[in-house]
Amino acid sequence: MAVYLTDDDVRSLLDWESALKALHEAYAAPVSEAHFPPRTMARGEQEWMRTLSGILPSSGVMGAKLIAVSNGKRRGAYLVALFDLETTELVALLDGRSITGFRTAATSALAVRFLAPQRPLSVAVIGSGFEATNHLRALAATRELTSVRVYSPSPASRARFAGSFSDLAADVVPADAPEDAVDGVDLVLCAARSRDETPTVRGTWLKPGTTVVSIGSTLPEQRELDPVAIDRADVVVCDLVDEVAHETGDFIAARAEGVEFTDKLVSLADVVSGRAPGRTGTDDIVLYKSVGSALQDLTVAALCARLAGERGAGVSLDARISRGFQEH
Repeated sequence: MAVYLTDDDVRSLLDWESALKALHEAYAAPVSEAHFPPRTMARGEQEWMRTLSGILPSSGVMGAKLIAVSNGKRRGAYLVALFDLETTELVALLDGRSITGFRTAATSALAVRFLAPQRPLSVAVIGSGFEATNHLRALAATRELTSVRVYSPSPASRARFAGSFSDLAADVVPADAPEDAVDGVDLVLCAARSRDETPTVRGTWLKPGTTVVSIGSTLPEQRELDPVAIDRADVVVCDLVDEVAHETGDFIAARAEGVEFTDKLVSLADVVSGRAPGRTGTDDIVLYKSVGSALQDLTVAALCARLAGERGAGVSLDARISRGFQEH
């Protein structure tokens, strides 16, 4: 029988180390480009539906994540469906909200493992919401942090964020301006695009040797990094190179201003597998840019489904989906 996992189930089953380990193995394994086609987007006047699909031979599943968003109501819903690779039987339906949070932050932590210096890190967090919280949790679980400064436009939000991390060994301190948060740190986590879609992080703020993680701008109309940040980057590591280069507002704006970045682009899979270097010098400014991928979603969802089977979690579904083959 298939299993249905709620968001509470997902959060009870997953932990950062397990998610990072599964993603490390997935990115290191050889995968055909045909297994993970480009995501698709259906757009209405104030709503959109995104589909990320793929085949994950290492986990014996194939599947898809659906994201439904209404900008008018400022609401979104996420659903992941997994099917057995051989029998095509439905394996699991999962609420995808925390799957998305875990896969994004754990993949960023994996990138930091390969791109940031192998020593305790000082961190700036730009943003104070769901993704910013997950990213700092993932980093704190997988790296030693010496200090954390957080900025978001609302003083109350950044104070709330700092207070929610009282259990961290490193102090989390609100900053009054984004440049104050970024000043002199080893790692910048950009996890919130601006409300008016102007950049939230500027390249002039970055010291030599900084590692930047940018996950808050994934569509052409969204902005997070200014063109100077992209111009100053010595290497840009991407989860999906083509989508980062051609479908994100930051890189569209950089290209419009004449910034040449094509030769800087490297896939995260090539870095993790050892086919390409990431950081090559201590003074390099290294940018990891993420738009999210089905490889990440299916890897973490498959891990969650396996753990649910081992622990008896979730609700069994007597879901009988007709199976056959019919050409049209």
